[in-house]
Amino acid sequence: MNTARQSTLYIGLNDRETGEQKYSTEKYLSLLKTVCRSYHIPFSLSRMQGGYFHEDGRYVEEETLVLMMVDVPADTVREIAKDLCVFFNQESIMITEQPCRVYYIQERLDEEEIHE
Repeated sequence: MNTARQSTLYIGLNDRETGEQKYSTEKYLSLLKTVCRSYHIPFSLSRMQGGYFHEDGRYVEEETLVLMMVDVPADTVREIAKDLCVFFNQESIMITEQPCRVYYIQERLDEEEIHE
């Protein structure tokens, strides 16, 4: 069992100028996966709904992509966030970090169990 750092990016999809989502969520997902591949990092990705308050007090809800990475160097996480901020035309991207334990479970059925 290893101790690692989990970094999570929360990327809203509403455009910073229009306040509306410009492209389909699938297009944003595709771009996000391409960015992760170009940085050669393992990742997990999910979609969720998010809400927040602007500095001027306006409340906004939007589709949000959540990108989770384990043991990716902090400077790489920041570079990915900067790239996504530009590519998705965002005011900001929220990053959370926390320590986590990493271990794997591997189990296989015996051939006899499969054919019963």
